[in-house]
Amino acid sequence: MDLPLREELRGIEPYGAPQLSPDVVPVQLNVNENPYPPSEAVVADVARAVADATRTLNRYPDRELVALREDLAAYLGHGVRPSQVWAANGSNEVMLQLLQAFGGPGRTAVSFAPTYSMYPEYARDAVTGWVVGHREDDFSLDVDHAVAVVKEHQPTVVLLPSPNNPTGTALPLDTVTAVAAATAGHGGVLVVDEAYGEFRREGTPSALEVLAETPNLVVTRTMSKAFAMAGLRLGYLAASEEVCDALRVVRLPYHLSAVTQAVARVALRHADELLARVDDLRRERDRTVQWLRGQGLTVADSDANYAFFGTFPDRHAVWQGLLDRGVLVRETGPDGWLRVSVGTREEMARFQQALTEVRR
Repeated sequence: MDLPLREELRGIEPYGAPQLSPDVVPVQLNVNENPYPPSEAVVADVARAVADATRTLNRYPDRELVALREDLAAYLGHGVRPSQVWAANGSNEVMLQLLQAFGGPGRTAVSFAPTYSMYPEYARDAVTGWVVGHREDDFSLDVDHAVAVVKEHQPTVVLLPSPNNPTGTALPLDTVTAVAAATAGHGGVLVVDEAYGEFRREGTPSALEVLAETPNLVVTRTMSKAFAMAGLRLGYLAASEEVCDALRVVRLPYHLSAVTQAVARVALRHADELLARVDDLRRERDRTVQWLRGQGLTVADSDANYAFFGTFPDRHAVWQGLLDRGVLVRETGPDGWLRVSVGTREEMARFQQALTEVRR
């Protein structure tokens, strides 16, 4: 059938990292998940909350997410009020809503490569032009270059992940404020994507620290990573009330189910327990970076739960060699580089053994 597909979508493959059965590939380190599942206490609390929500599933959920936004604001701190918080089905939907509200035909979004591969897809889906600047050789962002790109193209949306995906590099606050000021000069918004923010090294700042004095700043987060709730699909943001109200215009009616809201609130009640493993993952990340560098490889500085390493003349051969040994990592970013998520101590030992064998 010759479907009336939009021309720019013809021949495009759907986004997605390889999904393979754990029975086939026991060590899966390719999508930056938290390897530690929720405890039985969390499971039991979730079951009770879902049961309570199920009793009212004949009714639509709270479309304004009032209780959830209160809990998220309390978790974020930094003086963020519930009216400054918004949530959706993963940070993916949050990003898409931002592009739907502030992008569109005749408008442009900007980011700086290498960066998250979904950003241009959000722009495409929102019929928004896409411009990409560049990062430095160490994957840092030169503030003068960033400001120049913003001033030249005058984007209505700038997307800056911190830590950056796939490299793990974080942004200093002076870069955030400088790019926000340049973007505000023509009425645009700066989105700092902190999907991996809880994994920051000590001393690495969050953009939340400058939110109060930066009206056009949006800081996005997710419960998929540090909270070990990837299957929940809950992303959220902190911004001005005006930004949140704009997203309420483009959101689908009742977009966040009663069950999702209930489970997310349970996760926030158990935040201390769920985040307790973050320190373990930070330490394992740092050990992994040190080990990779000890093997003579180049590794980007990481404030996330993954390490970006290379370079390989044939990275696919290395990727395949690891896969053949039961370890799945990610081919992403510039040619020659691979990304490995941080797993348990046992999983990282399997990764190190497999990589050593592949490189012999």
